[in-house]
Amino acid sequence: MNTPIRRLSIFAFLLILILMGNVTWLQGFQAEAIRDDPLNTRQYSERLSEARGPIQIAGENVAYSEDISGEDGQPRYQRMYEGGPLYTPIVGSFRAYGASGIERTENALLNGTDDRLAVRNFRDIITGREPEGAQVQLTLNPEVQQAAYEGFEQLNGKNGAAVALDPETGAILGAVSYPSYDANDVVSIDDIEAATQNYTELENNPDKPLLNRALHEYYPPGSTFKVVTAAAAIEYLGATPETTQEAPDVMDLGGELPNATPGQTCNGGEPDTLAHSIQISCNTSMANWALDIGGENLSEQATAFGFNREEGDLNVPIPVLPSNAPVETDRNILARAGIGQSNVQATPLQMAMVAAGVANGGEVMKPYSVDTVRDSDLSVITQTSPETYSQAVSASTAQDLKEMMTLVTQPGGSGPNAAIPGMEVAGKTGTAETGPDSPTHNWFIGFAPADDPQIAVAVVVEFGDVSGGELAAPIGREMMEAVVLE
Repeated sequence: MNTPIRRLSIFAFLLILILMGNVTWLQGFQAEAIRDDPLNTRQYSERLSEARGPIQIAGENVAYSEDISGEDGQPRYQRMYEGGPLYTPIVGSFRAYGASGIERTENALLNGTDDRLAVRNFRDIITGREPEGAQVQLTLNPEVQQAAYEGFEQLNGKNGAAVALDPETGAILGAVSYPSYDANDVVSIDDIEAATQNYTELENNPDKPLLNRALHEYYPPGSTFKVVTAAAAIEYLGATPETTQEAPDVMDLGGELPNATPGQTCNGGEPDTLAHSIQISCNTSMANWALDIGGENLSEQATAFGFNREEGDLNVPIPVLPSNAPVETDRNILARAGIGQSNVQATPLQMAMVAAGVANGGEVMKPYSVDTVRDSDLSVITQTSPETYSQAVSASTAQDLKEMMTLVTQPGGSGPNAAIPGMEVAGKTGTAETGPDSPTHNWFIGFAPADDPQIAVAVVVEFGDVSGGELAAPIGREMMEAVVLE
């Protein structure tokens, strides 16, 4: 055999090996991933003939499959959604061209292909029973969800998000992203072209109704981050609520840093206590606390609350965008980080975790939105057990923070609009700068009752351009009232 033919033979042999390896990889290792990929339209077409399991909130179906079989007798199931845009950011939608939310993360359970349903599926084959997906029960509280959504509807078109947690378990009681959309508009199987067009219009909408702001959007947390700074002052410097810090009317940080309300003073220019600085949201004293704490310690304290984690670290089971509070070494940047500005970025869920951690004696529970998964015969397949995510601060530090945060909602504090008559409420307002000459974001985090927390909340109103106590705090109060006054 001459050299050219030998080389050609070797080349052809290598091509065969590559093809065989690729086929083996696709069929042996990637088959399940390809099959379950929401963009797999063949999967979608096949599933139209099977009843996808329902998604429930408080025992009621908010997503279910309805039989719309035609005269040919072939089963066809249309996915239906209740609540309009209220639950869509969490529940998601199951479409011919993709899926989102719980519809995506729990797809194998909902369509019945999950390995945990293997015994049931085998039994159905033997008995000839129609296959059906599992039932996914969520942790959302309809009253909390409704209170938050209606709160945003009353803000005349301002966007934002709100999250509520059970501090003791981590269960997500509310997760609103505003604006949202009605999933029914994008899932029609009788007019896929119209459904696709509707989805395209949502994608191009400048208000981003497809974005789950509660889990997937960064915001500067502003003064709500002062709770983290105060925690670090206590944990790393041994401060107490009565420890004082320099609180000038203005600080030079490569530009003037005034107090929360420009032109006003925290304590007449004199040193201010940590408790009073939290109560009135003093900028200069908290910036000075950050300088004393140091960039590494402040970042470590934020990490203890859930910041600075790897992508994929937290899934609820929807993946959550990780929040950031990096180590700052520049004096000016560090001081501003102490008041939730500069490079500090947080999701609303993360700030709800800060509030919940304080409420729960310093222990941050891992958030989750799926309570129980049941088979079609209602037998339990999985049930979420509360799990500790981190120990953010000691119990004594949490108690100090709680007492300081209760001052915020009392007369003289920055957040009296979050007060609930006859009950102590812990809170912290925030007014976050978004850029030169741009309106501010408005925040509130808190929990109630302060002495026996049942709900912790975080609310952000985009570009509200007033204090967090004016726009965000009332929404937070209504969410808390939905639980504590029921």
